[in-house]
Order: sequence, then C-alpha cells, then structure tokens
Amino acid sequence: MTQIPQSHDMSAKPRVEAFFDAPTNTISYVVADPQTRACAVIDSVMDIDYAAGRIAFEGADRIVAFIRNNGLDLQWLIETHVHADHLSAAPYIQGILGGQIGIGREITTVQETFGKIFNEGTEFQRDGSQFDRLFADGDTYRIGNLTAFALHTPGHTPACMTHVIGDAAFAGDTLFMPDGGSARADFPGGDARTLYRSIQRVLGLPGEMRLFMCHDYGPNGREIRWETTVAEEREHNIHVGSGASEDAFVAMREARDRTLPVPRLIIPSLQVNMRGGRLPEGDANGQTYFKVPINRL
Repeated sequence: MTQIPQSHDMSAKPRVEAFFDAPTNTISYVVADPQTRACAVIDSVMDIDYAAGRIAFEGADRIVAFIRNNGLDLQWLIETHVHADHLSAAPYIQGILGGQIGIGREITTVQETFGKIFNEGTEFQRDGSQFDRLFADGDTYRIGNLTAFALHTPGHTPACMTHVIGDAAFAGDTLFMPDGGSARADFPGGDARTLYRSIQRVLGLPGEMRLFMCHDYGPNGREIRWETTVAEEREHNIHVGSGASEDAFVAMREARDRTLPVPRLIIPSLQVNMRGGRLPEGDANGQTYFKVPINRL
C-alpha cells in the first residue's frame, strides 16, 4: 500500500466541482472544504484560438464565478504537471482571487528540457521561480481544515504529481478512466516503465478513495466521465487492471505511443505552462509570439 502521511485525514470529504473544457477534453476542478469554504483550483484552462493567435478566459471565468457565487476563499491553484494539450489559466485566476500556484519540483527538469528545445536563452529562469510552491514527494499542505499531500507520479512527464485531498485524489494524466487506460509516455522526459510504477503508487491508495481524472475522451462513444475509485481502477483499468505486468504494460504503451499524433496545442501549451501559465515575454515591438521548433517534437 502507498504510504499516507500520519497527518492526513481520510475521513474528510471535500466538495468537488468539475468543469469540462470540450476543445481540449480537460476537466478542471474546484475542491472546497465544506467547513471553512477554503478551496483549491486544479488544472485550470486558458482558451486559445491557435489559428487566429487569440486567447480568452471564458472557461476560467466560469470557475471564478463559481468561487464567488459560493462564497469560497481560493487558497491554491494546483497544476498536476506541465500540460502539453492545454494552456493554464492559473495566473489569470490568481490575479482575480489570489491563492498560491503550485507544481511538482521536477518542473525544473521540464524547464531545462523545453528551454533548450524552444531556445529560450538565459533570461528564461529554469529554477521553478514562476511558481509559488514546488512540491516534493510526500509534501503536505492545507486547504482550510482539509489535509492534502502530493504524491510524485512521473512517467507521463517528470513533474507529474497526484494530489490527495481528504478522500479524493487528483491523478492528472497518470491515469484515465478504467476504459481509457493510461496516458502516453513518449514526450521528452517521459518513460513507460516509470509510468507503470507511478500508477502502482496510485493504485496502492485505499480502494474507496475517489479518483478524479484530468482528461476523458469518451471511449467507444460513451458520455464524458471523470470520477471513479481506486478499487475500480485496480479491477477494470484496461492497461493496468487485474494485475497486468510491468513488461506487458511497457510493451503495450510504447507500441501505442508510436501511433499517436502530436497534441494539437503542444507548441503554445509547453511555452506557456513551463512559465507557470504566463505568455512568453514580448519582442522589442511589444508583440508576443510563440516559437515553432522545426523537426524537434
């Protein structure tokens, strides 16, 4: 079983409100303490019309409105990892409601890797300083009276963390719903064997724990879903359920990853998200640009 900090209260049941972003199949969450009304936002989305070069905040504004309408106090904006398929709206929400932006401390590895790919130069800080808190494995924090801790679950990316808040765990892209399996492990810094071992850490949490996904694609045409349990994943996950072996998973994952297209928004997403959700600095003319490295991703 995965070790849980002694201070963690598994009996606490946070209120979880989900926000589905259809263009990126991303689920963002507001996680609230029913007693104090403190809350956290997990994996927010900034809208982008990539072809037109325009960003907007309709999805983020829905989250802001929900927090305000329910009298909640935003304390944390959590990124489960550096996303390659959507842009974070964390700084935008922070500018309106406050709170601290947090991510796994291996963000520095991601920044080093993609800082080189995008030729960011020495002015781009690779020390995680764009974030307010860098979480190490086992780090604890509080959302009002709720206890929370971060579980390092790399493989999809080096900085992936699963955040456990009361009786709920937010797995990022480490796992999908049972009929969706697992996320790819072929991005720079990803590794299928590491991902398998991280998934075992998630599956080692108590079986009754609620488990929330960052993405769902409605396999076989079913409706979009984002909540399951650890026990359900252990038994029925199509990639790792019922005791699937590490070697079999690695062979399956690597073969499958070779068939997958590059995510549509990977170029702007990485450049924004490795900066904590901020756009690149403008050029001398004051205009902001994204770089497109040729034959690198």
